[in-house]
Amino acid sequence: MVMSSLIEQICKGNRQSVVTFYRTYAPQIMCYLIQKLPRKEDAEDILNEVFFEAVDSLLLLKKEQKIEPWLYSIAHNKVVDFYRKKKIKAVLLSQAPFLEIVANEIHQPEFQFEKNKVRDKIEQALKSISTDYRRILQLHYEEKITVKDLAPLFNLSFKATESLLFRARQSFKKAYERT
Repeated sequence: MVMSSLIEQICKGNRQSVVTFYRTYAPQIMCYLIQKLPRKEDAEDILNEVFFEAVDSLLLLKKEQKIEPWLYSIAHNKVVDFYRKKKIKAVLLSQAPFLEIVANEIHQPEFQFEKNKVRDKIEQALKSISTDYRRILQLHYEEKITVKDLAPLFNLSFKATESLLFRARQSFKKAYERT
């Protein structure tokens, strides 16, 4: 099957075409990921993320763009995200003694008063932003729904949902600073 017709079939929802697409490119991408990541399990997880994003974004692929380099760029970005998250976790774990001190302080009455003030400020800021922004922030941060799972709820692509979430955070930040 010619690649352009395979992509058309995937865009039309043909599941067998998705399997063919995966089987065609997954081995090469997996080799790349194994070289870049510490564990094979990490590479397998990221391989799945790469193909989820690729299938979600196929409509955005330009006709003149080649599939392999495009998949490698998605894989590269996922590897960068993996290491960024790993670094953040390391920084947070290094702060564990400080966090214990803070945990002991939060039960003090003056902290409870401040906590209530902050909660009121957050609620006021949320009320002042658009309904879509408020909804996506609450679903993502309160109900822990991933961006991938939010996309169909908002009838958007993965990337458009990421953009909506980014704009919602920016809007909330400005509203919070004004209150």
